Amino acid sequence: MGILYVSDLDGTLLGSNERTSEYTNNVINSLTERGMVFSYATARSLITAKKVTSGIIAKIPLIVYNGAFVVDNLTEDILIANYFYDGVDSVLDDLFANKVYPIVYAYIDGKEKFSFVPELCSNGMNKFLDSREGDVRTNAVSSINDLKSGSVFYITCIDEPQKLGPLYEKYKDSYHCVYQTEIYTKEQWLEIMPLNASKAKAVKQLQSLLDCEKLVVFGDGKNDIDMFELADESYAVQNAHEDLKRIATSIISSNDEDGVAKWLDEHFVTE
Repeated sequence: MGILYVSDLDGTLLGSNERTSEYTNNVINSLTERGMVFSYATARSLITAKKVTSGIIAKIPLIVYNGAFVVDNLTEDILIANYFYDGVDSVLDDLFANKVYPIVYAYIDGKEKFSFVPELCSNGMNKFLDSREGDVRTNAVSSINDLKSGSVFYITCIDEPQKLGPLYEKYKDSYHCVYQTEIYTKEQWLEIMPLNASKAKAVKQLQSLLDCEKLVVFGDGKNDIDMFELADESYAVQNAHEDLKRIATSIISSNDEDGVAKWLDEHFVTE
């Protein structure tokens, strides 16, 4: 009955260069070897999360796609999964009717894919897709109906706020929606997930799975608020949003100063 430590990734565990530092890698690898139960929670996929945390080699469970999946860092086995089961086709049809053509993540014939219609991509989507060049999950399709294929678990819309804002208001109570300006490109994003797919809910599921009595979390953004509200202790990095700082147990050093790793190095005690 130990402590589960969970950190957000972008803006928290990662520096502004979108990488974990050598110091952070060494601290997490060393402390997990000594028995620390650690995970990170991110909107990223497993593939992109592992690229930016490549120095972390510990066998730890990871919360990816904002809680849609919990996966094992080494085996990449899915430990917990949250898919859309009903209504996703009508959501997609509504997006199409509003001239929003998203990137849709799904398992198609047993393989993870993100699908999009190239001719209908916004400028923001094209920037995102350029950053994923060579990704094995890439699935360019010819029609919007093809975006409904497979077992869908995540929908990403990158477009103008005047188009996405009303859709967020419409779906925020029926699904888990994240509406925010992307931290690096400053593009407006609307992400729509199954209602059970959230960082907080995945953390709670993981805490139960690992039989941990206490939860300590770290974050920087407004989308970490529900995770902070769930935790026994919560720590906002210095660069965090003011709304998150207001509810945090305490403020720690910034992401570029290895704030999370320094806190763990100073406070973790082998049980």
